[in-house]
Amino acid sequence: MTPTPISELSTRAREVFRMVVEGYIDSGGPIGSRTISRFGGLNLSPASIRNVMQDLEEMGLLAAPHHSAGRMPTEGGLRLFVDGMMQSSVPSDEERAAIEAQTRVGGPVEEALAATSQVLSGLSACAGIVLVPRAEPVLRQFSFLPLGHGQAVAVLVGTDGSIENRVVDLPPGVQPSALVEAANYITERLGGLTLAEAQIRLVDELAAGRSALDRAAQGLVERGLAIWSEDGARRPVMIVRGAANLIDAAAAEDLDRVRQLLGEIEGKEEIARLLDSARGARACKIFIGSENKLFALSGSSVIAAPYHDTAGRVVGVVGVIGPTRLNYARVVPMVDFTAQTLTRMMA
Repeated sequence: MTPTPISELSTRAREVFRMVVEGYIDSGGPIGSRTISRFGGLNLSPASIRNVMQDLEEMGLLAAPHHSAGRMPTEGGLRLFVDGMMQSSVPSDEERAAIEAQTRVGGPVEEALAATSQVLSGLSACAGIVLVPRAEPVLRQFSFLPLGHGQAVAVLVGTDGSIENRVVDLPPGVQPSALVEAANYITERLGGLTLAEAQIRLVDELAAGRSALDRAAQGLVERGLAIWSEDGARRPVMIVRGAANLIDAAAAEDLDRVRQLLGEIEGKEEIARLLDSARGARACKIFIGSENKLFALSGSSVIAAPYHDTAGRVVGVVGVIGPTRLNYARVVPMVDFTAQTLTRMMA
């Protein structure tokens, strides 16, 4: 059922709906008509409130759990509230200071991102997540060390001084001279390039006949570059902190949902792809429950926002994962501020 647009709700229905949503976000449970009547300001009897809630249920905005006479918002109702009714709060000075402090600490960028994710998790009472920039080494030197039994160790030295090793399977009959020739070619012709750039140049040189490599050495160069590209695509690119925050008193009553959610977080590649879809957003992007099939079973929400480098390019995404009843009005601006802080850190 497609929920009714906010413009079609009467003032009374809009106010009852707002009270139900805010009460649900605060308590995690269904909200009854008597509870709303005690809030004050409506001047409606519990019976009149029940009638309004019934209308909202027929509109697809509220649902009634079978074990309760109260109502709670549907995912469509939450979407309507977030998009059309929510009044966002501004992060407090203390919250801003706590987030900004993590970006002033010296050391690797990954450590600052992990610390920022941890603080965001604590402030939001959700799991904090950061999609980090893919670290692609720039080639300075490359070598092959034969191991015997058809294998060699490929050694890549980056311009930042990093050294990485990978075991490479060699084609049958490869001579040691081919290993030396291939390594020299990569170092001399492809040094100073990223792996992606090196592969493009190799293809261009082979196509134009500018390479003096013999067939065996050519195959080794292609294999040596490919193993890092394949490995890099499989590397975890996401930092998760505070997953324990997802197990609150309300969640403990639905252990199957909690197990499902924690399992989804363990599958970082799927969540990384979800976060990656937020790269094109201008500000926060909100995924509520089954709007994304990844969280259709666990009933969880994701709030994510991109952060940029000095050239204005998106280099990563920061956000939180929490229950659908999370405090969107508070957490959305917090995630947005964190993304802005990380952007300043990248400057």
